[in-house]
Amino acid sequence: MKLQLALDLVDIPGAIEVVNEVREFIDIVEIGTPVINKEGLAAVKEVKAAFPNLDVLADVKIMDAAGYEVGNASAAGADIVTILAQAEDSSIRGAVEEAKKLGKQILVDMIAVKDIKTRAAELDQLGADYICVHTGYDLQAEGKDSFADLRTIKSVVKNAKTAIAGGIKLETLPEVIKAQPDLVIVGGGITGKEDKKAAAQQIKQMIQQGAFV
Repeated sequence: MKLQLALDLVDIPGAIEVVNEVREFIDIVEIGTPVINKEGLAAVKEVKAAFPNLDVLADVKIMDAAGYEVGNASAAGADIVTILAQAEDSSIRGAVEEAKKLGKQILVDMIAVKDIKTRAAELDQLGADYICVHTGYDLQAEGKDSFADLRTIKSVVKNAKTAIAGGIKLETLPEVIKAQPDLVIVGGGITGKEDKKAAAQQIKQMIQQGAFV
């Protein structure tokens, strides 16, 4: 079970500063969509250059022109690239093919998917590396969580790894660990804390203990 740090509300120097603080406790650093929208793929490039030993995920949320977009993100230094589960099958296929060619991985984001079970099974067949259940900010505000959806995805996938994102913090972590995803994605549960290093350490320890439950 790996820990991914999601950076959404920072600029490039801010991203590097946060990663520097918690680097020993995270496996993957995610350059979030808001950062990429604001700073471009330069954010991916600079974070990868600063932390070459960390895997970097570019949360570009591809919807079309998938091979091209994967190529761009990879060229900037991304190890993992995201595509939306709502994209056409041909786009998912194109993303997976390009990623394989470049030695990269694809994480498919299930945000806003209504029929989780059917789509997860299809994505598994299409060769996704990770399938991520994701409760977006707007739904989190309404009190929605992803645990049931994660269990649904795990019941149908045979090849892909599973990931969970959206509002995960220390208080909800035991529930997450119980569902045993391969990747736990935490943003504000670390970045919103005064002592980010302590928060990351605590979360990482709980994940490591939980992996053996």
